[in-house]
Amino acid sequence: MQTAYTVLILLMLVSVSRLVGRVIPLPLPLVQIAAGALLAWPTLGLHVALDPELFLFLFLPPLLFSDGWRMPKREFWRLRGPILTLAVGLVLFTVVGAGYFIHWLLPTIPLPVAFALAAVLSPTDAVAVSAIAQSRLPTPLMHMLQGEALMNDASGLVTFKFALAAALTGVFSLTDASVTFVLVAVGGLAVGVALSWLVGRLRSWMIARGWDDPATHVVFMLLLPFAAYVVAERLGASGILSAVAAGMMQSWLDLLPRQTSTRLLNRSVWSLLEFAFNGLIFLLLGLQLPDIIKAVVSNEASVWPTLLYRCFDVVAIFLVLLVLRFVWVQSIWRLSGWLRRWRGKGEMVSVPTARSCWLLTVGGVRGAVTLAGVLSVPMLMAGAAFPERDLLIFIAAGVILLSLIAACIALPLLLRGIEKSPDDQRRNEVRDAWRKTAEAAIHALEAEEAKPQDAAEAALAAELKARIMSEYRHQLEVFNDSAEAQALAFQMDLLERRLRLNALRAQRLELYRLSRHHQIGDDVLREVLAELDLSEAKLGQVR
Repeated sequence: MQTAYTVLILLMLVSVSRLVGRVIPLPLPLVQIAAGALLAWPTLGLHVALDPELFLFLFLPPLLFSDGWRMPKREFWRLRGPILTLAVGLVLFTVVGAGYFIHWLLPTIPLPVAFALAAVLSPTDAVAVSAIAQSRLPTPLMHMLQGEALMNDASGLVTFKFALAAALTGVFSLTDASVTFVLVAVGGLAVGVALSWLVGRLRSWMIARGWDDPATHVVFMLLLPFAAYVVAERLGASGILSAVAAGMMQSWLDLLPRQTSTRLLNRSVWSLLEFAFNGLIFLLLGLQLPDIIKAVVSNEASVWPTLLYRCFDVVAIFLVLLVLRFVWVQSIWRLSGWLRRWRGKGEMVSVPTARSCWLLTVGGVRGAVTLAGVLSVPMLMAGAAFPERDLLIFIAAGVILLSLIAACIALPLLLRGIEKSPDDQRRNEVRDAWRKTAEAAIHALEAEEAKPQDAAEAALAAELKARIMSEYRHQLEVFNDSAEAQALAFQMDLLERRLRLNALRAQRLELYRLSRHHQIGDDVLREVLAELDLSEAKLGQVR
């Protein structure tokens, strides 16, 4: 029962922290970390023993699956060069540079262990990036950060495992490590794509036989990221990349026929899961902080001086990571800019280059992967205690916190004075899509063959066709190229939506009155209310 109480308390805290975040001018992740630390302090004494493998399995697959699902595939492919240089090249650059610095700063940490710590500090976190930088950054920069975070988990964790194995065995082969890294990455991507394709084929087979119950299909999609992660890990591939690939593949397979209700339910379920899991990750990080601090100073005679020195070490390591990232980003940015100009293409973003580099540098937030990776460091090495294990965990937790705080403070300052330019290409594509689909609908109605029927039915069918076609012609007016026509059409559309919304609300109030006076049963209330809610959802927000 204690576990159930703890889960319920944490879920309640996730909801409360969202409300508190609207009142306190602090980013939500920091509010949740502070709430977790407060809850774990000896006064309240909530303790959660975090199993790294369970943490990785429970939280990361669904969240990375969702991020892969939402990641724009075309933009990901267009930015594949910068994303791969950040996800692979920057990881190796960080491991070497930060590894030597950590060993120089803290000689008690052996060099292979320092490399392992640098490796686990190198991956950025897609969850943390989305939580902090969403809707603030220019779109190409946001896509680069999300793509990097989705891909560098595998490179960072694989490098971490090799460095850890070298520390435990004293043996390291660059050739073996390189080949294994490629096999792990490619294998993870292949497993995710294959499983997602199989689930898509299974769902198509079920739909063809009339088994299109939305709840059943949503459960299959909820289990898919966990299956992709487990199968890939069992085969020795990257479970993280497998979950990402499954999500990216599923976004194509989601366009199955007769799946409107499933898509509506699926979006709602995944929105709820993302909200709960994102909050739980940061709460759990806060819950671990008191134990991490206690472990690092437990064997020291003077607590506060030791803690202060350790904090200085964390700040120094974080600054070195920041400098290494800036140097890499600046070098790659200049090289890619030169190549784009040489090939006759424009810049990727409209912000000045130096500011873009700093935005990419500060946007490299660490999070759940770093925490789970460092907690997986074994307790023993060659029969003795693993060297400075508590210090490694303390440094990793400190770097996560500093990266969050730095991003929360620096991003608004760096973006000050920069108006997020409207995405004209996306807006034009949306307008073209609506116009062309409306034209296709009108042509289909015009080509509709009238079945043999009497005069009354023929007149009714003609009237209904004219009414439906008028709605599609109204859409064509809304997305007309003329600015004046668009303004008038949008004004009429807004007025119509407001009138329809008032009518729907009146219907709902009358439905409630009928229910209160026991003129309809609960089953009728739920059925009619669901239809009214769906109609109101189609209207969207009317301001």
